[in-house]
Amino acid sequence: MSEMKEKMHTGDLYLPGDDSIIKEQVIYQDRLCEYNRTKPSEAKKRAEMLKEMLADCGEGVYIEAPFYANFGGHHCHFGKMVYANYHLTCVDDTHIYIGDYTMIGPNVTIATAGHPILPKLREQLYQYNMPVHIGRNCWIGAGVIVLPGVTIGDNTVIGAGSIVTKDIPANVVAVGNPCKVMREISEHDKLYYFKDRKIMLAE
Repeated sequence: MSEMKEKMHTGDLYLPGDDSIIKEQVIYQDRLCEYNRTKPSEAKKRAEMLKEMLADCGEGVYIEAPFYANFGGHHCHFGKMVYANYHLTCVDDTHIYIGDYTMIGPNVTIATAGHPILPKLREQLYQYNMPVHIGRNCWIGAGVIVLPGVTIGDNTVIGAGSIVTKDIPANVVAVGNPCKVMREISEHDKLYYFKDRKIMLAE
């Protein structure tokens, strides 16, 4: 393994255009293009491809096409029954972890890659990567952006359009730019699923 390739997962500055990185990346991206050309009726084929493409792919994972990822999902670890709606973008230059039963709305971006503030280093094309962790049974609303190094706790809801710049704890509703905790998930949520709409499900 080349020195640059090793630094992809250490948080150190590295050059993403290194030949050894690009050679491998193109293979994963080509496979992702094939996935995005599949038809909705080819659910079995999609499931088989995801098991091959993702670093970890739990039972029942479903990602609507088109799906975009820098490394074709090769650094994405999805637990069981994860659902992602259209246009999920995973900037998976290093690892992204998503827990069981998490739902991801359309047009969500999960980014692990960053670039130095110092202009001189950006001119030299340096980059660094920090992993992202999203917990179990989360709901990531439409248009959310999750930035490098962020952890989102279990059961948390991130409101649509939020930009998550810092860690968000478990069992809360968080919204905004930057995303902040609005409230905890409470007893009220056991009675109402949307505004004044009561939960009336058969036991």
